[in-house]
Amino acid sequence: MTFAACAAPSVAFINPGYSSEPFWVSYSHFMQAVADDLGMELEIHYAERDFNRLLALGRQVRDRQPDYLLFVNEIYAGPELLRIFEDSPVRLFNVHSTLTTSQRERTGNPRERYRNWIGSLIPNDEEAGYLMGKALAAMKPPGQVEMLAFGGVPQTPSAQLRNLGLLRALGEHPDIRLRQLVNGEWSRQRARDQARTLFERYPAVRLVWSANDEMALGAIEAVRERGLQPGRDVQFSAANNSAEVFQARLEGDIGALTSGHFTLGGWALLLVHDYHLGRDFAERIGVDALGKVFRLLDEEQVALLQRRLGAAPLQVDFRRYSRVLHPERVGYPLDLSPLLDVPTQAR
Repeated sequence: MTFAACAAPSVAFINPGYSSEPFWVSYSHFMQAVADDLGMELEIHYAERDFNRLLALGRQVRDRQPDYLLFVNEIYAGPELLRIFEDSPVRLFNVHSTLTTSQRERTGNPRERYRNWIGSLIPNDEEAGYLMGKALAAMKPPGQVEMLAFGGVPQTPSAQLRNLGLLRALGEHPDIRLRQLVNGEWSRQRARDQARTLFERYPAVRLVWSANDEMALGAIEAVRERGLQPGRDVQFSAANNSAEVFQARLEGDIGALTSGHFTLGGWALLLVHDYHLGRDFAERIGVDALGKVFRLLDEEQVALLQRRLGAAPLQVDFRRYSRVLHPERVGYPLDLSPLLDVPTQAR
């Protein structure tokens, strides 16, 4: 079925994070920039990290019947959302955290049991964990070194995959001893409190791996309380794109920063836009797509992203990446390259 004669679609996004959470707010802002360029109607609802609220929002969206719903399998909510929308004309697209293998044994894959579930797009989370682990290994002093690691919410596939990436990196570096991997649950305060206890227990730790920026910043506070200097006495990794973590990377407190996954919802909108107007993304990337959005950022790239993300409106013309509007295009970027390229108006 094609929709070539239709206007751009209406889309609802259930954002699983807090409405005050820097990462998820930036995620929504990037989506809005893409929607504005493509003429799409976008409504964003924050679940405030509450499972019941997330499902209630899903029911509200089902009753309003926009053309599409974008959802995240946070706290394993994906199968229940698919069930809620099973008999709905709303088409569903899964972004950021896809359903797990065990969940798919019950739901099937996109376009199978749930015919209105048209696809998914997830980030290369395992590679993100691996890249941060390898970068920390490259910064360590000679000889045996001890590490602490802070993972996210354990019921989130993204957190699980980043942990697996770290363990793969450590498998290549037997001279790094992982003292403990704890669930910081993406929280600065929780990670700070955990780090205070863990540094008392393991005072020789010199590497700290964190699955996001908030946990890294919390652990840095705990290190400073001990009279140690981050970036010199203890090396840190982090993921995300907050203004604070960008500054910490530029000042050297964080030595390894990976980012890019905040773009994923925006790229999902681009895929939905083209699908709605008759160019099925599955022809090029399949129904289960992996966006290689994560990359390690050097200081120059961080400074560039800092400037570009701070601009309003975002100085990127997302229409140029649509295969409907530009039929000569072969595929989709699905990465950070449009934001790390020279500004559009300078072309």
